[in-house]
Amino acid sequence: MLSAPTCPIPDDEPQRLKAVRAYEVLDTAPELEFDALTRVASHAFATPIALVAMMDSDRLWFKSKLGLDIPQLDRRIAFCAYAIMRPSEPLVVEDLLADERFADNPLVAGEPRIRFYAGAPIVDPGHHALGTIAVLDSQPRTFSAAQRSTLMDLSTLVMTALEARRRALDLERLAMTDHLTGVASRAKCEMAILSELRHAERSQHPFGVLLMDLDGFKDVNDTFGHAAGDEVLCEVARRLSLLARHGDTVARLGGDEFAVVMREGDDGAAAALAARIRNSVQLPITLSGGNSVCVGISVGAASYTNLVSSVEALLSQADQALYQAKQRTAQRQTAQASRT
Repeated sequence: MLSAPTCPIPDDEPQRLKAVRAYEVLDTAPELEFDALTRVASHAFATPIALVAMMDSDRLWFKSKLGLDIPQLDRRIAFCAYAIMRPSEPLVVEDLLADERFADNPLVAGEPRIRFYAGAPIVDPGHHALGTIAVLDSQPRTFSAAQRSTLMDLSTLVMTALEARRRALDLERLAMTDHLTGVASRAKCEMAILSELRHAERSQHPFGVLLMDLDGFKDVNDTFGHAAGDEVLCEVARRLSLLARHGDTVARLGGDEFAVVMREGDDGAAAALAARIRNSVQLPITLSGGNSVCVGISVGAASYTNLVSSVEALLSQADQALYQAKQRTAQRQTAQASRT
């Protein structure tokens, strides 16, 4: 049996791995930009194999590949492990079998019997080599200075695509996050409901939606100002997040309106969570100025049934339940006022 050689590790390995993971690209689906670059590389250098690969802690994972059927390689046998050692230049091995570093490599000595490798490091703005764009062949071959330069240009394009991808993710997160409280936005909430609805239609597992708004919030704003109101909203969001289960989505819909999308929760689970929310939110909130305020919260719940076929229908059902809860709260307050 052929033994796997060891591979070198960059001096900045902890920082390099942190940089790789910051791009959130590992184990993601194929994407047009990266597949296009592997096709360009294969065509430009007339090689049967081309890769865009990211070097993880123990594996070389292929974001895009042409001419290979495997999704990743053990890092110990990856030629790219050597390429990332010199971020400023490509690694070119014109005959792997004649290089003592690779002659016993199972990819060289056994199938698919690779003989040629050229890989250019993909380098981030912090000068960390995240991975490589590489071309390979089963035959030895020469690789000119001009070709080396072209391969480095392609690695720059891969990095440009990674940066654009990260910016798009950041913008998506901004759109899906409430800027004040840090919980999900209305758009994210509706996406979560749609996802749960589709899952429920397949599995017939119930799920629930809680719609909420605060009682007495206007008094806080009128008495202490809008900055104090913002503090209350942030504290309520924090308490809701602590009460929600793993997999639930807590969202602020706007103003003092909140929602929780419960993953696989029936009517009983929704009622129990609603009770815990009411008990938690009504506890005093200490403002940064030292004042203590109290607010209440009204909760309306709706659960998935076969009769609910859209996000809008489920939200409408929960909104009607919230309206009824607000009416009950108003009636209690009126009764209390009349007794005093």
